[in-house]
Amino acid sequence: MAVEEEGLRVFQSVKIKIGEAKNLPTYPGPNKMRDCYCTVNLDQEEVFRTKIVEKSLCPFYGEDFYCEIPRSFRHLSFYIFDRDVFRRDSIIGKVAIQKEDLQKYHNRDTWFQLQHVDADSEVQGKVHLELRLSEVITDTGVVCHKLATRILECQGLPIVNGQCDPYATVTLAGPYRSEAKKTKVKKKTNNPQFDEVFYFEVTRPCSYSRKSHFDFEEEDVDKLEIRVDLWNASNLKFGDEFLGELRIPLKVLRQSSAYEAWYFLQPRDNGSKSLKPGDLGSLRLNVVYTEDHVFSSDYYSPLRDLLLKSADVEPVSASTAHILGEVCREKQEAAIPLVRLFLHYGRVVPFISAIANAEVRRTQDPNTIFRGNSLTSKCIDETMKLAGMHYLHVTLKPTIEEICQGHKPCEIDPVKLKDGENLENNMENLRQYVDRIFNVITKSGVSCPTVMCDIFFSLREAAAKRFQDDLDVRYTAVSSFIFLRFFAPAILSPNLFQLTPHHTDPQTSRTLTLISKTIQTLGSLSKSKSASFKESYMAAFYEFFNEQKYADAVKNFLDLISSSGRRDPKSVEQPILLKEGFMIKRAQGRKRFGMKNFKKRWFRLTNHEFTYQKSKGDQPLYSIPIENILAVEKLEEESFKMKNMFQVIQPERALYIQANNCVEAKAWIDILTKVSQCNQKRLTVYHPSAYLNGHWLCCRASSDTAPGCSPCTGGLPANIQLDIDGDRETERIYSLFNLYMSKLEKMQEACGSRSVYDGPEQEEYLTFIIDDPQETYKTLKQVIAQVGALEQEHAQYKRDKFKKTKYGSQEHPIGDKSFQSYIRQQSEVSTHSI
Repeated sequence: MAVEEEGLRVFQSVKIKIGEAKNLPTYPGPNKMRDCYCTVNLDQEEVFRTKIVEKSLCPFYGEDFYCEIPRSFRHLSFYIFDRDVFRRDSIIGKVAIQKEDLQKYHNRDTWFQLQHVDADSEVQGKVHLELRLSEVITDTGVVCHKLATRILECQGLPIVNGQCDPYATVTLAGPYRSEAKKTKVKKKTNNPQFDEVFYFEVTRPCSYSRKSHFDFEEEDVDKLEIRVDLWNASNLKFGDEFLGELRIPLKVLRQSSAYEAWYFLQPRDNGSKSLKPGDLGSLRLNVVYTEDHVFSSDYYSPLRDLLLKSADVEPVSASTAHILGEVCREKQEAAIPLVRLFLHYGRVVPFISAIANAEVRRTQDPNTIFRGNSLTSKCIDETMKLAGMHYLHVTLKPTIEEICQGHKPCEIDPVKLKDGENLENNMENLRQYVDRIFNVITKSGVSCPTVMCDIFFSLREAAAKRFQDDLDVRYTAVSSFIFLRFFAPAILSPNLFQLTPHHTDPQTSRTLTLISKTIQTLGSLSKSKSASFKESYMAAFYEFFNEQKYADAVKNFLDLISSSGRRDPKSVEQPILLKEGFMIKRAQGRKRFGMKNFKKRWFRLTNHEFTYQKSKGDQPLYSIPIENILAVEKLEEESFKMKNMFQVIQPERALYIQANNCVEAKAWIDILTKVSQCNQKRLTVYHPSAYLNGHWLCCRASSDTAPGCSPCTGGLPANIQLDIDGDRETERIYSLFNLYMSKLEKMQEACGSRSVYDGPEQEEYLTFIIDDPQETYKTLKQVIAQVGALEQEHAQYKRDKFKKTKYGSQEHPIGDKSFQSYIRQQSEVSTHSI
């Protein structure tokens, strides 16, 4: 979901690794230890929570989180909480990174000092304000100046303890006066519309001559300020909660008697002394924030066409996509957008086949085939992650969940055995688990996605053709991916593949490590199995699996997933779990009598149906077949005064649902839209608000069957299987080429050097794979030209936006530091160009 700007879409995403905290303050009790968890927040909206690490002042989390950010934000914040069984969990401290500072820490492990948290510093939201200074003639004929302060509205105020009932106080303050007024309380909204005007007398002219009155007026106005404080009207005994403030000196009225602007709310400076940063401990984080500014599709056509014909270029090393892999610092950087783009346009199999064939031709030893971190291996990894995630879940998730819940001891290293554990029992537990996992994998061939099977077929053919004397290479070429780089890593770290919600506990993690090692060795079909283990206890354990039936099962499985044209309708018929979790739903009114109240329910989406039940594992209370989903759209907040709501529209009625936060709401809307996008009866119009009290709140139509009043947001084209935006991926590829422009130019020099000179080359040229210097040079010239053209378009867009944008507008309120730094950059660019 992109933030729309004029002629451009802006996509924001963040990938976070929450490492560990250290030196947290001790608990003031005999135990001194704490049970801590960490949350990720956009401003103050929680979007992710780690597991609780018990009894530690240096908790290790080791958790990854990725999300698309569906709205604007000012801070990315991390809060460390201490769980309290009897009271509300207490905040130990926080790390707040301003949006404009995120690039400083881009993809670097960084220790951040935890900062003290108090109500005065926890602010978010913006205020729309209007000031007007006017002359008023009193009954005695004297001219008096009055200030009219109009509070129009606020947006994005924080929700405190699940509610927001805001009001504002407006104070005219100066050295010798302080006069305060208050708005009405607006119930159950964090976007209140106040539209209230307050009048203050600015000058008191009766005591002064006309001349001295004007002298005093200027001095008086200079020293006065309007202060607006936002509060949440609370029923708690502790009083109302502070939401933020802003201060405006009346100097702003010097140029004009009227002034209107949007302001970001600021924290209150009440002189409270915070603890020294070091007293609260620190948190290790790795944050990758990405912002893509995407033009309309036609801007990218030339570069996209160059990329999409990469599979047909001879040699493939002279193609645009292969060149991207050569210039990027890490192959993974290039593989992610390339695979997504090729999947979107149905070209991933021919491209991977071409680069795999080229790599096989360069490989001298069949035992090292596809073992390096090449562009081929990274592209196949990425394809398996995208196309194979549902397959992975269907295959492994039930058994992984059983292992995590069973907690059976499986340690087989005699040195690490705990008191009371029996080595033979542990070996038997582990053997049973390995057997279970091995069987579900080797019997899952019919469910393997077609795109993965087609890639494995091309790998098998290329390897068999190159190493005709090695009969096993056709298997090892495929097993090096499906076992070593797909199943084994997922068993080892199930949380990274969404098989478990969090990092597993130490005992389960050890069990999964032992299973992963064994499965990896079974899948590799190496000649000497026991010798492939460094540890003697693993070699002894592996004796259980030295029977021929295990090797035969692996070969049969590999044959099935790498055979040409393998199609099995059963793989489509099997329901695949796409998403599940708790949300709040409103009663649909299926019963004639009964309250339409809100209830928390466990929702479950498969490729067959969307259901909800009281709790996970219960029988469904209600089911919507996927073919009955006519549209999935956001629901306007004003309908029920509730945020993050969306509607699933069915033939008879709409189901209104509230997600936990904006990220979850977007994820549910996206996956529901994607799974129902091929439905023949999908709506083209819908009602953005609810039907309440006999009419639609949006268009006031009285009939509950009245056609919608707003066009539905566009779903994905029916032929696209994955939620991929081709223009966004091309923009990312452009950004990478632009970032590594100096390497593109070096590669051009290397091509020129090889064309005219056959002797020893400069060392920096040797890193590039260049099979045909002339073809590669020709492609490089085209790439550099297209990247230059797109760079000019971006620069022109920034210049135009800079001219049009007003500081103090709704999009860029006063206090927007990212916009202030943007203004500085543009001013420097303008000065430089002059």
